[in-house]
Amino acid sequence: MARPVTLFTGQWADLPLEVLAEKAASWGYDGLELACWGDHFDVDKALADDNYCESKHKLLKKHGLEVYAISTHLVGQAVCDNIDGRHKSILPPDVWGDGDPEGVRQRAAKKLMDTAKAAKKLGVKVVNGFTGSSIWAYVYSFPPVSSDMIKAGYKDFAKRFTPILNVFKSQGVKFALEVHPTEIAFDIASAQRALEAVKNHPAFGFNYDPSHLGYQGVDYVKFIRTFGKRIFHTHMKDAWWGHGDGTVGVFGGHTEFADPRRFWDFRSIGHGDINFEEIIVALNDIGYQGPLSVEWEDSRMDREHGAKEACEYIKKADFKSSQLAFDAQFDK
Repeated sequence: MARPVTLFTGQWADLPLEVLAEKAASWGYDGLELACWGDHFDVDKALADDNYCESKHKLLKKHGLEVYAISTHLVGQAVCDNIDGRHKSILPPDVWGDGDPEGVRQRAAKKLMDTAKAAKKLGVKVVNGFTGSSIWAYVYSFPPVSSDMIKAGYKDFAKRFTPILNVFKSQGVKFALEVHPTEIAFDIASAQRALEAVKNHPAFGFNYDPSHLGYQGVDYVKFIRTFGKRIFHTHMKDAWWGHGDGTVGVFGGHTEFADPRRFWDFRSIGHGDINFEEIIVALNDIGYQGPLSVEWEDSRMDREHGAKEACEYIKKADFKSSQLAFDAQFDK
């Protein structure tokens, strides 16, 4: 095995961490990527209580697990988004406050800065998350969207995130944006533009997840080779596409996941169309040695069965880079 295989706890936040840790260990995982919701990791408690982070390490160690990253997708989403009632259901009460949109964005930014400090106390070097986007509604250009409107969106992102990234840098922690529809970066071109907007800030990079790229038609292996050292973390998640009945396209048709009419859907690893062998080769080529974190999502499968199977699949798929040329012995 070349890299640790971890489980992202975001989809398991209904379970106490103690329960999930025991299960994850029994399924063969090496660690957990702790979500900053449920009881899995609380940023405020980590900053207020010097024993909190140590208690998390002790809990995980009891089950032979490590933690390599934490994730703040829900709060991060509110930093640049056009805030509406949907956000109330995903945000902590202290971030939502009175729901005034600009106040929500500012409180979310402050919480993200605190998350960098909490990550340092926990001893992890990467925080994964979302950014939100003030211009996602303009993804399809009608009524016509001017280039100035798009520029303004990236300028807004840079204005809001540069102070956050400065705090991350000061703490020795990196922020890894999960490139994903609804974010400021959702494919290769928009990811390049996001990097440029924050002037290639050293604390800004990506949480690589092929499942959000493949069904769009984005070359998810090219993404790895394009961004190289900017890939701070990875999510291993599968998707399939082209399996619907022709009535729903890539935009989803306002259908729910697992609707058989859908053009695409998330699948448990090994049951979709993502080529994980090509991903492992590319990750080896760029020298990525971080965790392979399973983000398990499949509306058609029992999640415990799927989580165990996914761990086994990725451990089998992963391999170390060669330390010598295969034909070097011919020169002897």
